[in-house]
Amino acid sequence: MFQEMKDCELEVTMAGNYPGTCVPTLEGKINGSVPKNGRSKSPDLELSYRGRPEGRVLVLYTGGTIGMIRNATTNALAPVPNQFVKTVKKYPHMYDSEFATKRFGSSGLLALPMTATESRRIIYDIREYSQLLDSSNMTMNDWIKIAKDIKDSYEFFDGFVVLHGTDTLSYTASALSFMLESLGKPVIITGSQLPIFDTRSDGLQNFLASLIIAGNYSIPEVCVFFGSALMRGNRTSKVSAASFEAFESPNVPKLATAGIKIQVDYQSIFRPCAMEKFHVHTTLNPNVGLLRIFPSITVELVRAFLQPPIEGVVLQTFGAGNIPINRDDIVQELRNATSRGVIVLNITQCCRDGVTPAYEPGTLLVDAGVTVGYDMTPEAALTKLSYVLSKTEWDIDKKRKMMETNLRGELTTCERVTFQDRQLFLDCLRLSTETELNRLGPIIFPAMLIEAVIAKDAEKLELLRRNSADISQPSPDGRTALHIACNVGDIDIVRKLLEMGANVHMKDLMNRTPLTEAIENHYDEIIKLLVQCGAHLHEDPLRIGEKLCSAGANGDVKTLLSLECAGANLNQANASGLTALQQAVIHDKPKALKFLLDHHVDSNVLNKRGLTPRQIAERLDCQEVLKLLPPYTTNSLET
Repeated sequence: MFQEMKDCELEVTMAGNYPGTCVPTLEGKINGSVPKNGRSKSPDLELSYRGRPEGRVLVLYTGGTIGMIRNATTNALAPVPNQFVKTVKKYPHMYDSEFATKRFGSSGLLALPMTATESRRIIYDIREYSQLLDSSNMTMNDWIKIAKDIKDSYEFFDGFVVLHGTDTLSYTASALSFMLESLGKPVIITGSQLPIFDTRSDGLQNFLASLIIAGNYSIPEVCVFFGSALMRGNRTSKVSAASFEAFESPNVPKLATAGIKIQVDYQSIFRPCAMEKFHVHTTLNPNVGLLRIFPSITVELVRAFLQPPIEGVVLQTFGAGNIPINRDDIVQELRNATSRGVIVLNITQCCRDGVTPAYEPGTLLVDAGVTVGYDMTPEAALTKLSYVLSKTEWDIDKKRKMMETNLRGELTTCERVTFQDRQLFLDCLRLSTETELNRLGPIIFPAMLIEAVIAKDAEKLELLRRNSADISQPSPDGRTALHIACNVGDIDIVRKLLEMGANVHMKDLMNRTPLTEAIENHYDEIIKLLVQCGAHLHEDPLRIGEKLCSAGANGDVKTLLSLECAGANLNQANASGLTALQQAVIHDKPKALKFLLDHHVDSNVLNKRGLTPRQIAERLDCQEVLKLLPPYTTNSLET
């Protein structure tokens, strides 16, 4: 009996004090086959690690030039299945073999060497598609597959990189920007003009920069990285077939520039403000097309193009949205189509600027029921039309309104917002020009946001946001205004920040998220609000198991409740294989045990000696918990 008690106690003392720094978790490595619940079963995705903070990135290798290999005989480029990862491991600037081998063993996870300018080491996993595609062969079904794969792995990674051929890359980026709804993490699509393994490849810079940005920066958008620029995906177009600067974002500034340091323009980031979790819209309407107006276009061509099954048309017109004013026949065909419910969207043929109905020809189109597309690119206009038309819950009027609404930063309307308090704001900061504000804003805004949160001053928060403060910009220690608000515990301020687009996934230098702050302070209503907006536990499951076991051992029902509100699996074991229920039994904590039993935790889980919790309680003579534990089931082991 005494020896059995010592064995039980030994298991307790081992929890959290295992030798070394690496212990395998129960999560699985994404290896190309993801179960429906998004969790893989192979035991080597993540290792408990107490060193430098890490950014975890999933790479979806769909095909394209970037991964092609030259044939030794013909020198022709071709994708070679199952060779990309093997070749990446041969290049020390893409794979730190010493660190990865020591850290992950043979799991297949890769690690970049540490950089001098970033705080996190990038850990990445490459998932190669079974059929590598030339981008010219991409279809809507392939966009849906990519979106679903991101969804399935969303909670396991800090960011995503999609390796893609360049020809239709902007179409894929635009489509994903609409399909990935309430996105809170970076999704970066990149490729190259030359294979990454060529001597003069642009692929190396594109790939490495994309990985580093995806794992380090709070840019919750679908982006394109090419050359040295990170651009909003639905604002890009391919402008060159041969240049390394193959893509441009003509109507909005770059989101970031990769020089010696990565300079992020946080004021340009489009942040979702919907109070909802990330989700994926997995249907698209294929009955859409592009119709380009040209001199002497025939009415027969226009009429034929507008016939069923077509439901949406992107009309590319001259200049600021014009067609010949003497073509009443074309206008009538457009009017007939819109009256049947076809959405006709007017965008310009020009590379820059957009459509305005200020001129007479543009007014004629509006009168015919044509929708204004402002400065959307053709790629964004077509994919948005497909997305909006697939929304069966919207009627035709709502769909037309949504086409003119800025959903993901894809368009700029003709409205220009001005603020009467702008000069007063500059005066308060003792600044004289907008240039000074833009230069000093990244330094002073985080402190001012945090000050407003501590003061619970919602009006000041709104004033800062309207004057270009990025609501999720971190202070030097990596904490954001939302971190502080979740520590202070004011749910109204937390809700205000979330409504302003604060990112729930931001990690400080200690790898803590706003959800971590709320859990440790037991602010359960704030936890529920964060989870509603997409927050989830980022920590390794074994660390969560340690917290659960500690709470069970100490009878800490508040912590158990907070972790449960945050989505923790209350059956999760710690590094020694102990669960919170077993700890509650060993330490005779009836309140914690009752909470766990009320939440349907497994009461017959066996310890390493094959004992159930009830058998442990009997041997330790824990009378209080014995009263709560159910009787043995037929699966219990009798001794």
